[in-house]
Amino acid sequence: MMTFLYNILISITRFFLQIIGLFNKKIKLFIDGRNESFQKIEKSISKTDKTIWIHCASLGEFEQGRPIIEELKDKYKNHKIVLTFFSPSGYEVRKNYDQVDVVCYLPLDTKSNARKFIELVHPEMAIFVKYEFWPTILKELKNKNIQTILVSGIFRENQIFFKPFGVWMRKSLKTFSHFFVQDVNSEKLLASIEIHNVTVSGDTRFDRVHEITKQDNSLDFIEEFKHNQLTFVAGSTWKQDEELIIDYINNSASENDKFIIAPHNINPKEIKELQNNINKKTVLFSEKESQNLKEAQVFIIDTIGILTKIYSYADIAYVGGGFETGLHNILEPATFGVPIIIGPKYDKFKEAVDLVNEGGCFVVYTKQEFNSQLKELFNDADDRMKKGKITKKFISQNIGATNKILDYIKSRID
Repeated sequence: MMTFLYNILISITRFFLQIIGLFNKKIKLFIDGRNESFQKIEKSISKTDKTIWIHCASLGEFEQGRPIIEELKDKYKNHKIVLTFFSPSGYEVRKNYDQVDVVCYLPLDTKSNARKFIELVHPEMAIFVKYEFWPTILKELKNKNIQTILVSGIFRENQIFFKPFGVWMRKSLKTFSHFFVQDVNSEKLLASIEIHNVTVSGDTRFDRVHEITKQDNSLDFIEEFKHNQLTFVAGSTWKQDEELIIDYINNSASENDKFIIAPHNINPKEIKELQNNINKKTVLFSEKESQNLKEAQVFIIDTIGILTKIYSYADIAYVGGGFETGLHNILEPATFGVPIIIGPKYDKFKEAVDLVNEGGCFVVYTKQEFNSQLKELFNDADDRMKKGKITKKFISQNIGATNKILDYIKSRID
């Protein structure tokens, strides 16, 4: 009965998405992209190819899966790798990712789609990253005896699997060959529903950001702007984050302090509004060639793809999203050993909860708290360095998940 109702719900969802897609650009990408998935696979994967399939919901999950993907690419040269996304925000950014053979949307979870997708990809192993439990596809993988693992998984007791009415969804979990989870609590929750094929491996993103420190992160224009002065870097900021930062810059900042703001949304209208609200000399990335960067106090990054490198120049970092949609990635600044400030919506992000408890990350709820915390970090070099050492140590103590997962994969794939 539940399977029947689920299939009806998927069909209804598909129908309404097609209508909504006529008026919503993101939903249109969601629909149109899926219409191309089978064609992309057929073009790149033959029946005789050995394949590995990795699925990520969106961009955040991709970053967690990336260390594994790149190791697989290096070690399994005779296999083709298929990478799927559920969300346009992941697919559109990584559709040209050159470490895999196919990047496409995961088809909607219908019986016919599941059968066709698994038949075309015929993976030796399916790897799901963190989330995404599609019952029909998982059942088809089980029916075909395809090894299926979850990596960097994290479970919470408020999820449907652990509720009395979650019996049907628990069946989906039991199709997995193995779970690699981030923490002991996830292991205990799975054990409570009689799932014991679990390894506590940690989060693969720690391995990813640790590797970042070994690459060349230099940016000449940031060095010119910084000019050896204390620099605050705010990454992936939203409007409420920016209100705090603007207030501090306009009313509390020392003229010797430097500020770099990399907004989540780089819409030109919103970038201009941000610039106009700051009363200190401000330069945009898009206009940097015509500006004397070292004379500016604020640098607004109206482009994407360089934030990780910019964090390497930070003395203090702020990671956005904690006042609105949910916190962005705090591990990127943490790997460079800087103290971090965040907003209050962080409880669903284990790494943030842990780093707050360790004392390297600070939560602010108001402008007053933000001003006080930032001023203290700017003025107290010893405290700033002490907190930075905490964040760097936090990263180094949590690396190793990728190797644990790869050891398992090596023992299962020819």
